[in-house]
Amino acid sequence: MERLIFMNKLRFIYLGLMFILQSPSFAQNTYSEYKGKVVDAINNRALEYVSLNVLETNISTVTNSEGEFLLKVPQAYKDSKIVVALLGYTKKVINLADLSENISVIKLEEAYTELKEVNVSAFKDADKLVRKVFTEKSKTIQNQSVYMTAFYRETIKRRNRNVSLTEAVVNIIKQPYTSANRDAVKLGKARKSTDYKRLDTVSLKLQGGPFSTLYLDIMKYPEYIFTEESFDTYRFSFDAPTTVNNRNVYVVDFKPRNKTLDLSYFGKLYIDVETLALVSASYLLDVSNKGKSRNLLVKRKPRDIVVYPLEAKYKVDYKQNRGKWYYSYSNLSLKFKVNKKREIFNKVYTLSSEMAVTDWELNADDIKIKNKDKLRPTVIITDAISGFSDPDFWGEYNLIEPDKSIESAIEKIRKNIKKEQEKNSLP
Repeated sequence: MERLIFMNKLRFIYLGLMFILQSPSFAQNTYSEYKGKVVDAINNRALEYVSLNVLETNISTVTNSEGEFLLKVPQAYKDSKIVVALLGYTKKVINLADLSENISVIKLEEAYTELKEVNVSAFKDADKLVRKVFTEKSKTIQNQSVYMTAFYRETIKRRNRNVSLTEAVVNIIKQPYTSANRDAVKLGKARKSTDYKRLDTVSLKLQGGPFSTLYLDIMKYPEYIFTEESFDTYRFSFDAPTTVNNRNVYVVDFKPRNKTLDLSYFGKLYIDVETLALVSASYLLDVSNKGKSRNLLVKRKPRDIVVYPLEAKYKVDYKQNRGKWYYSYSNLSLKFKVNKKREIFNKVYTLSSEMAVTDWELNADDIKIKNKDKLRPTVIITDAISGFSDPDFWGEYNLIEPDKSIESAIEKIRKNIKKEQEKNSLP
């Protein structure tokens, strides 16, 4: 149990960094861009975390918090269709040719699942269902290595203002879920800018990176939340079922049985009725007890600093292909308050990280990353900001469309670069 607590703490206080290379399927290929927005068909509310996948390929992207997306598709697939899917909504299949050259609006209809459509009686005990998902995962998830291309974004805010922005295209050699080997990663393309005056690094050292999102793959890294030792500490119960990609899904709520644990989580697990595979998970860390959670989310701090977590949210999604399920998307949001002795006002920071797999290929056993190129979880992206001044920085890479607030931050960075260039050019 002590090991479990230790490993759980690592997940929050030791946020590492991983990066990767370009996927071979895009190499030396011209491509077309498709921009748009996905909204609720009834109230036109923007829908975030919607996946858009080019049919019969592994090319995909995800909408941002404003429902917007940017999808880059090689010319070889210009006559393909895209599948638009979100948990709790009916999936939609659209011809790429039908998307506008400007901004297309895609409307999704909420899916309603009656209880009688899902045979909940097959698993009267939600606890047994969850245990079965993890103990028999070799039947439902991929058992061979996968070479993945992913896009990673991390933002740090002080109050409501962006003070640090990191973006990277990364490649992952995803090891089989049944293997004890950990995933290998390598940097492809990255850019970062940090306003250290607003971040106030004298008070607090913040670390983040793609490893923090990769470890949310709880099917590969169950030690961070569900193990044989920790199952008994949770109470599982059924909620109303829903659908994912027009497939029926069990919804299981979980929460700690008591408040005595050092770390407690509560949230929902979405389990495919047919395959009993984990489709999605969303959960929170219980930070209500300040005595237990103080200083939990930081790696290093001065003695006169106390850090109180205000919120810790996590999400992971999986995608099915040819009968097996694969890691697809994850995000985390950590919000905390920093108190410093002899200072009247405290500081509130939010660290948000997300990763979306945009392309992948099976049978990656022959693809190797040299030991000297493997990044460790402790590696931090260097403060290189030149990429933000280049509109063609990403090229054919698929990425998550920036939120408006992030676009504003990028624009400020561009202006600062221009000012510095003009200053340096003066005689």
